[in-house]
Order: sequence, then C-alpha cells, then structure tokens
Amino acid sequence: MDVEFELSWERLVKKISAPYGEELDVQAILFLIGIQELGHGYRKFTKDQKLDVLHIAVCTLLSQYGYYEYEGRDADNWPHWKATEKLPNLKPLQQNHLMRQAIVEYFKIKDSEI
Repeated sequence: MDVEFELSWERLVKKISAPYGEELDVQAILFLIGIQELGHGYRKFTKDQKLDVLHIAVCTLLSQYGYYEYEGRDADNWPHWKATEKLPNLKPLQQNHLMRQAIVEYFKIKDSEI
C-alpha cells in the first residue's frame, strides 16, 4: 500500500467534499469532473446524459495515460474521445485504484493551471 498516495487521496477527497457537507465517493467525483470538462455548468441531466458525463470524466482522466485522445466537440458542444490504446484487464480494486490515481493527477494539473 502506497501510504503517501493514500494520504494525497484523503486530502483531495476532503477538499472536494467540503462544499457538499458529506464525503464524496469516486463516482461523485467523476461526475463533478465530467461536468467541469463538459463546460455547460450544472443542469438537469437525463439518465443517459449522466452516463455520458461520467464517460467524459473517464476519458479525460485516462487520456493522461494515453488511453484516449480528444477529438473535439459535436454540434451540441459535447466533447468526444477516441480510444488510442487498449485498456489493461484490471480487477475491480485495480480499476478503482487507477481511477483514484488519475483523479489525484487531474487535480494536481488543474491546481497548477490556476
């Protein structure tokens, strides 16, 4: 277990969760990233659109590792990605760890842009 990473993760979750009054899980954080990357602001989404927002977040995060490449936006201004490398077969705990690592990296990059 990478203690330093786990501490970074816990700090990030507390920081992101503070405005909401409860600790957010990975799915909630992914949704927030998807909303941010979509760039439309918060609004009501259909169930399918919510899945699309999560997909935007996953593609954004995994593009950091070369698995996806940004293609551009469609007529409705939704971003689109193409797979550039096959994802490795990971067990659920490994998938969760990869997403948490990518989330930490995403916020490091975003913080450095401010």
